[in-house]
Amino acid sequence: MPKKIVDRYDQTVDGLVIVDVAARRVEDLYEDFDKTAPYHKKDLDEDLVNYLTECVREIGQVDFVIRFMFESFPSEDFMLRVRTSVHKFFIYQRELELEAMNKMLRTAATLLVIGIIILVLSLWVNHLFVVEGTPSFLNTVFAEGLTIVAWVSVWEALTTFLLNWPQHLSRIKLFRNIAEAPVQFQQPPAPHS
Repeated sequence: MPKKIVDRYDQTVDGLVIVDVAARRVEDLYEDFDKTAPYHKKDLDEDLVNYLTECVREIGQVDFVIRFMFESFPSEDFMLRVRTSVHKFFIYQRELELEAMNKMLRTAATLLVIGIIILVLSLWVNHLFVVEGTPSFLNTVFAEGLTIVAWVSVWEALTTFLLNWPQHLSRIKLFRNIAEAPVQFQQPPAPHS
């Protein structure tokens, strides 16, 4: 029987999966471009963000903690800064994802409304041509073209919603889970003599 993915991770005594992060210094957790910003306002390093999100995706719905280990144990102040940074960064990512989802929903709704309006117009034009008798070739092409445009718009709205909405919800939940995860710190191993 294959081992479960979570078996690759250490666990706390309470049974929480541990996502381990090792770095030389606290400063290694942050992007270099905003050196003067306070830690709680800095962006986390892109590799760290990718690592955390992929680990949390991998373990699925399992409760977890994030455990940091540095070459020297950080002060209480630095531990608080790291906890705050992780929390605020992933809350910010969640807010960005919410905004992207709302934009996608507005686009899908706009396409749907446009498609329905064009479909109504197409039905009206088709009705006019039937009332007038045998429509000309150009009238038929115009009416059919309106119908096709209407259905393409409605189809695009539905596919935008059905394909993108679940992905946005998944990322929102992922970012929320990371933001709310407990952050722990482990003592570095004692040097060998």
